[in-house]
Amino acid sequence: MSLSLSPRLCLLNLAGSAILSFGLYNVHALSGVTEGGILGATLLLHYWFHISPAWSGLVMNAACYLLGWKLMGGGFVLYSLVAGGGFSLFYALFELFPPLWPQLADMPLTASVLGALFVGVGVGLCVRAGGAPGGDDALAMSISHITGWNIRWPYLLSDLIVLLLSLSYIPLERMGYSLLTVILSGQIIGFVQSFRAKENPAA
Repeated sequence: MSLSLSPRLCLLNLAGSAILSFGLYNVHALSGVTEGGILGATLLLHYWFHISPAWSGLVMNAACYLLGWKLMGGGFVLYSLVAGGGFSLFYALFELFPPLWPQLADMPLTASVLGALFVGVGVGLCVRAGGAPGGDDALAMSISHITGWNIRWPYLLSDLIVLLLSLSYIPLERMGYSLLTVILSGQIIGFVQSFRAKENPAA
């Protein structure tokens, strides 16, 4: 079976990945808060078992994409390549310039809220267009596909599990900012994704 990409959905994935990478570089990278999902899991494994995030992240991301491919087909993989490749390219581009708001390093609450907005809108656009810029997104899309849940709940569940486990080595005050970020971003992703595109490449 041949697969073709919709230019409109490719552009939507690229727009989402640009917004996501902009937020991660200019906001999240400065906030000093941990993440849920796969990134948080790699940090947890590194702390307790000294497993390099390079390897654990590779394995977990690959497993999530494989699950997404099995459940949602080749269209999911192709649009995820557009989203993931776009994210890497845009992030590399943004790295050529200094962060726009370096003062956010001393404003964790503002950074948590603003970062959640960029992540929520960026990932939400990619998910709406059938792509997953990261393994976390592929996992959430797969769980939503199996259960029929709104995608905000798989995001929240996976992030909460990792964040609760991360309390074993991260101070509670710092964790509070992380919790705020993942709750807000997950809800925004669900809100953006609920305006489904007419085409459904993963069907």
